Amino acid sequence: MTDKEADQGSNESIVNDAADTAHSAQPFWQTKTLAQMSRDEWESLCDGCGRCCLQKLKTDHEHLVRYTRVACRLLDVSSCRCSNYRQRNALVPECITLDADNIDQFAWLPKTCAYRRLNENRGLADWHPLVSGSTSSVHEAGISVAPYAMSETYIHPDDFPTLVIDLPGD
Repeated sequence: MTDKEADQGSNESIVNDAADTAHSAQPFWQTKTLAQMSRDEWESLCDGCGRCCLQKLKTDHEHLVRYTRVACRLLDVSSCRCSNYRQRNALVPECITLDADNIDQFAWLPKTCAYRRLNENRGLADWHPLVSGSTSSVHEAGISVAPYAMSETYIHPDDFPTLVIDLPGD
């Protein structure tokens, strides 16, 4: 089993557990703060949209982050999952690890991101896999980058500004 399959298997398990929980007690994301979550709970918050893996541009005079269609070379653009999640920081040193200690620093995350939504007390979106019970709901809702992302492997950095996009739902 690859790292990617192991991570997806863990995520599938949490999604299924969350769907079962919906019929009984409140789900963990409604009862715990981000800091109180276990590693598996934290990781399950990732909806698999791939938006955080897109290259971003910011100019000195702007306070806005502009997303591009250009994805990190490790992002599998069809599944919107990292192809080497466990070693991503070694392979892509600029990859940022989100954790409860630094989530307040990540205003650059898309407004649709579960980490940002929960940090802002907005709850999870209806299309989030933990709510819907389906890992494909993020794709069906048009939130994932799968239809338009392209690997940075094929794009020269000078071309990034020509590939700026507005994220659907953001």
